[in-house]
Amino acid sequence: MNLALRVLLPFSGGYFLSYLYRTVNAVLAPNIAADIALDAGALGLMTGMYLLAFGSFQLPLGVLLDRFGPRRVEAALLVFAAMGAALFATAEHAGTLILGRALVGLGVSACLMASIKANVQFYPPRRLALVNGIILFAGGLGAVAATQPVQMALGFMDWRGVFWVLSGLTLAMSVVLFVTVPEKSAGASSGSVLSQLRGVADICRNPDFLRVMPATAMTLGSFMAIQGLWAGPWMRDVAGLDGGGIAQALMMMAAGMALGYLLWGVVTDMLARFRIPLLAVALFGMAWYVASLAAMALGVVVIPNLLAASFGFAGASTALCYVVVAQSVPPTMSGRATTSLNLIIFAAAFALQWGLGAVINLWPKVGAGWPAQAHQLALAIPTILSLAAMAWMGPLVGRHWRNR
Repeated sequence: MNLALRVLLPFSGGYFLSYLYRTVNAVLAPNIAADIALDAGALGLMTGMYLLAFGSFQLPLGVLLDRFGPRRVEAALLVFAAMGAALFATAEHAGTLILGRALVGLGVSACLMASIKANVQFYPPRRLALVNGIILFAGGLGAVAATQPVQMALGFMDWRGVFWVLSGLTLAMSVVLFVTVPEKSAGASSGSVLSQLRGVADICRNPDFLRVMPATAMTLGSFMAIQGLWAGPWMRDVAGLDGGGIAQALMMMAAGMALGYLLWGVVTDMLARFRIPLLAVALFGMAWYVASLAAMALGVVVIPNLLAASFGFAGASTALCYVVVAQSVPPTMSGRATTSLNLIIFAAAFALQWGLGAVINLWPKVGAGWPAQAHQLALAIPTILSLAAMAWMGPLVGRHWRNR
């Protein structure tokens, strides 16, 4: 059995589930809120708890990945995700929803980082952008599955049934990973836990890391926060779409993201032959993403599906910075390097997902939603912050370009 079947396919399956969990509430939120009374702030907190739990575990996750390897770590954590989905399915009040969502976030916290760690172990550096792109593409397919397919599933089961199905699939994927993925000790770190944590501190003091981190955190963090929850209400309150139209627009966004994850990796791999730096490609993609975000902040609703696809495709480019960070350190530190970046990204995503809800909540509800102005002001905040962070990253991109 070749590496594609033994490594890429199992880890792709795990990341498919991770992204499905991350974005499914954008479709299910109205059903959950109708069944269990939740205002915008509580809805943002409940959904964002996935991001908080996910992000909070990134530093110990990096140590675990470098010490025990991606196969064992991800397989064990997916059991917690299955438990969280089951708890979510049985919830009768907001507290249980939040706890279940937190367990899911913890359980899938290794899905992308373990995949990147495994790719570093099994593939040559020049192929990392491509194989990571394949993993990310699988995540994009998970986001697609969380839109119209989930909306269709609601025709014969409720939101609780959806989470019961997810719980079973997650437990099955844990078994597949543990049984299928080969063990590889090369690239594993054998130092003490304290010495490995000191390595995290060294990574976070790295000047290049400090240049890349803010732009990645703001663009990818805002993309996750909006796609995972607030894109749906924006489509309803600003673009004026009904439930079916929202599901279709979210599917276009997810499809654009899935295609973007694959094509940004392919394009980066091709441009590398012409000595075009990966960071330059990432900055171009970030600029495209911020332009799409600004259009949403300005209330541009002429062709909502096209804007959604553009937002998803461009947002996928921000994940290229994971490759930059992974390649900037020795293989024995790659787990800690990417999880350190991921911690900050998910902290930003949680703050934005909850914070956008708090800003939107400043306006009284109008019918089932909020005024368009509430969404527009809320989305202006990450637009401005992303532009400032990209300007901060600019000198590093220039240096990479001069040294190409």
